[in-house]
Amino acid sequence: MLLCFCLPLQVLVAQNENRRTIEPTFMVRGSVRESDTYKPIAKVNIEVNGGAYTMTSTDGTFNIQVRRGDELTIRHKDFETVYYTVKDNERITVEVKPAVQQNPVNSKYKKNVKAFNSMIDSAATYLKKDAQKSIQFVTEALSQSNSSSENAQAYELLADVYMQWKQYDLAVSNYRISLQNNATNDVRLKLAKAYENNKNYQESIDTYNSIKKSELSNYQLTTLYEGLGDTYSSIKKYDASINSYKKGLEVAQKHLIAPKTTDLNSKIAQAYNASGKTEKAEGYFENSLNLASKENKKRAVEEKVAVADFQNSNRGYEAEIQLRKEVLKDVEDIERDSTITNESPLTSQKQNYKIGNAYFMKGDYANAIPYLEKSIKEADKKEDLVVKKDATRKLSDLYEDAGDYEKALSTYRDYTEIVDELYVKKEQEISQAARFSRDIATKQNRITSLETDRQLSQSKYQLTTERNKRQELIIYSLLGGLILLLVTAYFMYKSIKQQKFANNLLALKSLRSQMNPHFIFNALNSVNSFIASNDERTANKYLSDFSQLMRSVLENSDEDFIPLKKEIELLELYTKLEHFRFKDKFDYSIQVDENVNVDEFQIPPMLLQPYIENAVWHGLRYKTEKGHLSIHISSKSEDEIMITVTDDGIGRVKSKELKTDHQKKQNSKGMGNIKKRVAILNEMYKDKVDVFVDDFQDSEDTGTRVVVTLKKD
Repeated sequence: MLLCFCLPLQVLVAQNENRRTIEPTFMVRGSVRESDTYKPIAKVNIEVNGGAYTMTSTDGTFNIQVRRGDELTIRHKDFETVYYTVKDNERITVEVKPAVQQNPVNSKYKKNVKAFNSMIDSAATYLKKDAQKSIQFVTEALSQSNSSSENAQAYELLADVYMQWKQYDLAVSNYRISLQNNATNDVRLKLAKAYENNKNYQESIDTYNSIKKSELSNYQLTTLYEGLGDTYSSIKKYDASINSYKKGLEVAQKHLIAPKTTDLNSKIAQAYNASGKTEKAEGYFENSLNLASKENKKRAVEEKVAVADFQNSNRGYEAEIQLRKEVLKDVEDIERDSTITNESPLTSQKQNYKIGNAYFMKGDYANAIPYLEKSIKEADKKEDLVVKKDATRKLSDLYEDAGDYEKALSTYRDYTEIVDELYVKKEQEISQAARFSRDIATKQNRITSLETDRQLSQSKYQLTTERNKRQELIIYSLLGGLILLLVTAYFMYKSIKQQKFANNLLALKSLRSQMNPHFIFNALNSVNSFIASNDERTANKYLSDFSQLMRSVLENSDEDFIPLKKEIELLELYTKLEHFRFKDKFDYSIQVDENVNVDEFQIPPMLLQPYIENAVWHGLRYKTEKGHLSIHISSKSEDEIMITVTDDGIGRVKSKELKTDHQKKQNSKGMGNIKKRVAILNEMYKDKVDVFVDDFQDSEDTGTRVVVTLKKD
């Protein structure tokens, strides 16, 4: 019983999926309005069960790509969710009752809106059937219009009518008027296509390129690239055309836009074929055939015809014949449900003619004759004089090539009679077309006069607002003065900032000048001690090294920063000098990690020397046992290094206890000098240097550790 239940369910699901694959997509228009006030509701979420999504604009309207049978879900915070099943390519008007009651609107406004929508719906209904009726309904809709957005909608539909009836120049004019009333990307895309059809190719390309791609939906973006490719193809720029088609194909494949994927594969193939790259064209035609077979039957047949034409252009007559025979069988099925007009490339008379022509090109006259005769017969039945003429001429040529001159002559006479008949028919069509053009021009002139009247009304409105311009001028003058004041304030702030920077430079120079005498005084004391102990050789050696150190210090005295490599050399020389005097008090080591590139970092000159001096004079000098001074440079991160100065001396607490009042004062000035330099440098160079001082270890001789963090420029 379970199997019996599941099997019909699976069949129903499969049938539903099959229906969705063959149903063509189309653009449905709609609007969402309040039932009481009939005011449009903006930002309503419109979602299709197939995945497409959009929102209503400020005038409550929306456009969305759907299939017949799709369910629309209409959501908004101010009303309950509404569900609507799409039945046909009709205009949808959804009236909802909002949660927050509004004041009732003028009944005349509501009546006008309904009348406008009714006229627009009627115009859309007659768009493909009767151009004059459709244009008449648009004219009446314009007379009921209450807003620029409704004007834009009416002119867009009018342009759609002209596009359908191949009046491309009028389509361009009306799309432009629509954009003047309300600029939308849908209309911009249509205008670009109208420019292409009217052979304004550069205007078409410029219009496509002016559209902001970031504002387009995925379907619109695919349409843009496809249209751009069509325009480039029309002017035989096939490389640019293929490039645009491929961009569109990428978007269509990514977002599963199946119809566009098929169309773009086919168009890429046609562009490759037109540029002489038949092998690449064949691959894309194979893709388009496979994809089209998964859509509706008519689309699959259209693609078979396109591939058959490709085979014909490349003399692949056998493949062409096979495809066209398949097309003939499929056309029979299509004609049971719908009518195929003589203008369509799918008609059986055209396919029979082309099969006969392919056999003729192969030299297979026996198979060509039946198909040409059948084409003539069907063309006569459907009153398709163009195909009948071509097939009759081809049959006459065939008999002549076959040597049957009697039949060739007889068939050629039939051909001349058809040509005469076709000539008469063409004259009638030209006369009808001229009359049709005159009628359309008359109606367009009436619509143009309506637009002129509307513009005059707008001009009157603009004249009434002219008196406010003086007030606006005063406001703009005040705003201009405010802007001028702000600009002046900005330059003053910049000047103060520059002055502050200059003051900081002077302060740094002053601090550096204070550092040098302090350093020189301590060094000379060391020399004095050597001379006092009658150690002349050591004193000379010390003085030699000291003079070298002093030369380097004085050379760097005007610099805010020097290379780290140079600072290390100065530290080595200075530490060596201190070690001369206190060999029995400490040993020292200077270590630079291998992963530290000293050439990439800059450091303030003589920044580390005072800390080394403090370590020797106030820590290690008073140690009972021999101590150790360590200078270690390591990498903290890719852009930072740490310079650690550690000693195992008596520590900061004991050192303070041993100092005299004079020594405490001198040390305070020296360390304060360093803090001021670091503070000024960080203000000027955005926290490039950081100094941290702490106890080195928890033991009797605590020692001191100084960590300097240095950032790369």
